[in-house]
Amino acid sequence: MSQIRILIIDDEADVCTFFRRLLTRKGYQVVTAVNQVQALQALDEHSFNVALVDMKLPDTDGLTLLQTIKSRQPPCEVIIMTGYSTVKSAVTAIQLGAYEYLEKPFDQIEAIEELVEKAATFGQGPATEEEWSAVAQRVGFLVGSSLTMRRLVSLAYKIARKNINVVIQGKTGTGKEVLARFIHAASGRAGQSFLPVNCGALPENLLESELFGHERGAFTGASQTRRGIFELAHRGTLFLDEIGDASPLIQVKLLRVLETGEFMRVGGEKTITSDVRVIAATNVDLEEAIREKTFREDLYYRLNVVRLEIPPLRSRTEDIPLLAEHYVQQLNPDLRLSPGTMRLMKEYAWPGNIRELVNVIRRAVVLCPGDTILPKHLGSALFSGGDGTPEIPAATEKAGVPAASMESFWAHYGKEEVLEQMSAGELQQMLHSLHGLESGLLTVMRRRGLCSPSSGGLKESEVEMIRRALDLNHWNITEAARSLGIARNTLHRKIKAFNLRNG
Repeated sequence: MSQIRILIIDDEADVCTFFRRLLTRKGYQVVTAVNQVQALQALDEHSFNVALVDMKLPDTDGLTLLQTIKSRQPPCEVIIMTGYSTVKSAVTAIQLGAYEYLEKPFDQIEAIEELVEKAATFGQGPATEEEWSAVAQRVGFLVGSSLTMRRLVSLAYKIARKNINVVIQGKTGTGKEVLARFIHAASGRAGQSFLPVNCGALPENLLESELFGHERGAFTGASQTRRGIFELAHRGTLFLDEIGDASPLIQVKLLRVLETGEFMRVGGEKTITSDVRVIAATNVDLEEAIREKTFREDLYYRLNVVRLEIPPLRSRTEDIPLLAEHYVQQLNPDLRLSPGTMRLMKEYAWPGNIRELVNVIRRAVVLCPGDTILPKHLGSALFSGGDGTPEIPAATEKAGVPAASMESFWAHYGKEEVLEQMSAGELQQMLHSLHGLESGLLTVMRRRGLCSPSSGGLKESEVEMIRRALDLNHWNITEAARSLGIARNTLHRKIKAFNLRNG
């Protein structure tokens, strides 16, 4: 192993001596540095397989050195050593490309040796199965092959055993609950309960009872005492979905239980203690909600010890074939997807993400009479044809779609009688498709400088967008807010400010 070279960067001479003796005994070549100047000189003179970098140095910090090492020697795996920083800083390091982090004091010598050996041999020889693969398979989490997703899941696996709260950010349908279940399954709480609750699906009074329980007679209909999910999830994991929709009262109560681990049932006088790990998810920007005074800043920092962001499906198109084939096999192992079908699926924007993909596959499996799913089985969002109706152009003329197809498409679907014959699901799919097309068109046109300033101001554009979302969702405030990507309280305030009315 003498060809493997390790760089130790720490301003404490005792730490450098400790690692030099430990790793030299294992057969590694070891170089030490106590500051940035020595570290940069070592990087100029040698190539390293692994670098162990202290987070705090007299003339720089570990995150800066991490980025320097990865830019100068990308194959070098970096392990951050931290005794001063929070877990959040260590997680940031992993997000910037660190292999792992070590917490001081170093009391598990064998674990350190194993970690350094794994980092030193990482990427050498045939690819090995990821350490989180078994857990992902157990909870039905199909990660895919995209680097972004694999890094995300690797990070989630690393922080799973830390008893810290997590915020999962992502668009609707990206799989936030599946990731939360993965974290629970990989944690020390895996043998206990995982309980999900949607904060946007229940009115404030019912959500309070759902979270904290109630005593008999606490309100009309409370005929018996009922335990809430904070009580039921004791020593387990609580998943708070759509946390951005929680009312101010619920936010205050959540803050208290997160700070003290104590709460009272609705109508109760006895304090109850619960040890719960909270994983919260949202498709809205909580930092923007804080600025708009619709989400408490102190609650945000209690929840957001670590934030994981799931990418939308359109940014990981290499995973679409794997996902599509997987769901087809789940529903009907005798079916396969044609090359043309797969091409259209990869070109589609998937505004509804994986949830929409599953729904499209489910519909295609039902409609397919043979053994091959063709483009016409995908529905009007991606394709329409096979019965005399024109194709939805899924590619540009460069891909072989004539302009006449586009003209016939708009002429055909511009007729109300044609739209009236479509099912509710087909109409929703077409609407999603048009939104995706609009977004793509505007992006390309802005890039080419083809978008002229709007004749109306920003306020008029916002009013129109909100009115359209409300109409499309039949004035269901929760669904409209979700489609707009804002908190429900924010939408209520804008409706009042713009004096909007139903009908």
